[in-house]
Parts: sequence; C-alpha cells; structure tokens
Amino acid sequence: MGVLIDNFDLLWGAFLTTLGITVVAGVLSFVWGVVLAAFRVSPVAPLRTFSAAYVTIFRNTPLTLLFVFLGSAAPPLFGIVLPLGVITAIVAMSLYTSTFVCEAVRSGINSVGVGQAEAARSVGLTFIQTLGTVVLPQAFRSVVPPLINVYVAHIKNTSVAAGFATTELTAIGTRLANGNPGDVIGVFMGVGVAYLVMTLPLSISAEKLESKVAVAR
Repeated sequence: MGVLIDNFDLLWGAFLTTLGITVVAGVLSFVWGVVLAAFRVSPVAPLRTFSAAYVTIFRNTPLTLLFVFLGSAAPPLFGIVLPLGVITAIVAMSLYTSTFVCEAVRSGINSVGVGQAEAARSVGLTFIQTLGTVVLPQAFRSVVPPLINVYVAHIKNTSVAAGFATTELTAIGTRLANGNPGDVIGVFMGVGVAYLVMTLPLSISAEKLESKVAVAR
C-alpha cells in the first residue's frame, strides 16, 4: 500500500486520463453508433450496405489490431498521422465501441412495433422525422441497460491503450509493479479498485434499469 500512497499523484493522473478517454470516446461512439443504426434501418440501400460492412469489419477486428493500424498502417494509406497516446486511443475506442452501440440501438429500433412507424409515415413524416420523434424515443427505453453493459466493457477496453504510449491506469500500474516487485499484488489491486470505481456504478445502474424495463413491459 505504501507504493500506492507514495505514487498517488501518478495514479490519480492515470485515473483522470482513463476517465477522459472513456468519456470522450464514449460520447463519440454513441453519436456515431446511433448514426450507424439509422443507416442500418434506412430505406437507402447503399447506407444499409455501408453500415453493415462497417459493423462487421470493426466489431470482428481485435481492438489491439485497430490501435496498430491507426499507428502504423493508416499514415501511409491515408496520409493521416495520429500521435500515439490519448488521441489515438480516443479514435480507436470510438471506432470500435460505436459498432456495439449500433447493434444495441438497432435491436431497440426493431423492438418498436412496425405500426408506430407506419402511422407516422401516414401523417406525412419523413423517415428521419419518424426515426427521431417516434421510433428512437421508444427504442432507447429498452436499449439503455444493454448500452450500459457496452460502456462497462468500453471502460475496461481502455487498458489496451497501455501498450500504445498512453499513461492510463494499466500503464502506470505496470510501471509501478516493475519498479516494485515486492508490491505487485498491492499495486494491481489498487488499479483494479480504480477500475471498479468507474464500472461498478454502471453495472448496478444496468441491473436496476433492466428490472424497471421488465416491470414496465
């Protein structure tokens, strides 16, 4: 425990870095994921094809490989140079997590009765208006619990950034463990508690929301 106390500033900074990556990438992945879900149910075939291909490719690609691609393969292919660290972590996490958000939202959209959309279209609403004002508000009620589970995994996935020059919790924990071989267990227990501080409230919220949704149905 002495190692954790002596290096509290390092751990606190790493905690804030992990939290920052989680929040920024979480917001970006949510926005992009909802857009992808809208594409999946769009009447425009090219949009459906693009979204299906995107989700299939990125969801089935290991997150570590995505980090490697952004750091080494993307610059010569697209001329995009991302500095290793927080920026690369945010981009990789956003691209990856958005696929799971998309599938969760799409399942919620599909759970809304077809008659709801047909009624909206019959009074002259466009597809976008129908989706935004009729379908999505109903879909999000059942989508929130699985989305929370997606973001619990999202928080834990930030640990992958430790291998790509990002000083987040896992990176600092590994550094302290290597420098203090006698306190390895204590160091990683402390890091584990820090992750629990972020994930446990979400897990509890997911369980409560699932029970409320079940009762409402």
